[in-house]
Amino acid sequence: MPAYNPKSEHAEEFICDEEIQETLEYAARNKSNRGLIESILNKAAGMKGLNHREAAVLMDCDLPEMNERIHDLAREIKKAFYGNRIVLFAPLYLSNYCVNGCVYCPYHGKNKSIPRKKLSMEEIAAEVRALENMGHKRLAVECGEHPAYNPIEYVLDAIKTIYATKTEYGSIRRVNVNIAATTVENYRRLHEAGIGTYILFQETYDKKNYEALHPTGPKSDYCYHTEAMDRAQMGCCDDVGCGVLYGLNSYRYELVGQLMHAEHLEARFGVGPHTISVPRLCPADGIDLKDFPNILPDDIFCKIIAVIRISAPYTGMIISTRESRNVRERVLDLGISQISGASRTSVGGYTTPERHDETAQFDVHDQRTLDEVVSWLLALGYIPSFCTACYRAGRTGDRFMHLVKAGKIHHCCTPNALLTLEEYLTDYAGEATRKLGQEMVDAEMVKLPGPVKDKAKEYLRRIRGGERDFRF
Repeated sequence: MPAYNPKSEHAEEFICDEEIQETLEYAARNKSNRGLIESILNKAAGMKGLNHREAAVLMDCDLPEMNERIHDLAREIKKAFYGNRIVLFAPLYLSNYCVNGCVYCPYHGKNKSIPRKKLSMEEIAAEVRALENMGHKRLAVECGEHPAYNPIEYVLDAIKTIYATKTEYGSIRRVNVNIAATTVENYRRLHEAGIGTYILFQETYDKKNYEALHPTGPKSDYCYHTEAMDRAQMGCCDDVGCGVLYGLNSYRYELVGQLMHAEHLEARFGVGPHTISVPRLCPADGIDLKDFPNILPDDIFCKIIAVIRISAPYTGMIISTRESRNVRERVLDLGISQISGASRTSVGGYTTPERHDETAQFDVHDQRTLDEVVSWLLALGYIPSFCTACYRAGRTGDRFMHLVKAGKIHHCCTPNALLTLEEYLTDYAGEATRKLGQEMVDAEMVKLPGPVKDKAKEYLRRIRGGERDFRF
């Protein structure tokens, strides 16, 4: 049995099943231990985070008043680190050709009912123009794993095409990449291509369950997949994004594994994940949820988000349009800092929406337009942000985390959010959204410190005069 070692380079040592099982037993024994739970919450109130064992106790807590404190503290931490900003992005699916056998994904290689599609560079440019014409500035590239159809050269060409495609007002300023685990050399090539965050979902940290869910294809190698973030860091991709697919396995096991992975990255590389995603299994072509007994109810899902926010206060949290408007609204103040808007999970879905149902990876529950999402956020009191400044200013990896931990990042983030919102209002927003947004910009500008406020006012004036892409 491998020994638990968060600094190890071996997956079965930094995600140690024995340690997870002992943690779950410890949490179950202490779920009503008021004194221990209060001490953990008092520690968490210092906003320095919790370890996986402490987080497991909070997750199992069955004391109603303590659970209220968990949610309240998550809201306090979210506000302290991220204020009222919500970053917006959209996924861009390049190809659904895939050789893997993931039983929960309609793109698996044996699915003969789903049409297969790979975008040409011209089609990618058309998709990008459609997204830019909505107002998007940040994309997450998605691609099935297929050595013949989707080699790394294809992904690199796609990134180059995305950055080169511009409309009258729009350009994509940041491309995040969610592709299969690869080599250190390929991560280095992705870094050189100018990607933002490299994203890879673990799906499940339970090795036995992982192997059952991934019976064939390169992804079936649990250790190679789990160690991908290490290779990404070694390849200079210092912003990495982790996630599991809740519903595949016990949520308690996955929460502990997810936090152990974050602890490992911190221990080995000095910086934890830039983002943590919390997708839930949802309906898709050929996927029957009755085959998965671990589907999460909304209340548990919300508590998971609150516990992650308390445990990893410096890490961005992402929720997608897998979730409904109501669920997304519930979790914004509990910890979520990034959401997708007007998403299509199909190949070519932005230019040919009629094909969306044929090639979608999963059902999109929040089908509002980007303008509707922006208006909704404004009405809730949030600043919709299209900011990509940190990645282009070199504030990544430990440099970004240093500013976050020092409580200084908001000096950049808030004015940048307001500047990118002003661009959206000027170039894309409907009349009602523009009115709400202008009220938000005016109200938030007065809160900025003096020198920042003066510079931001000058940038706003120049944006309204037709200039673009100012940043702090």
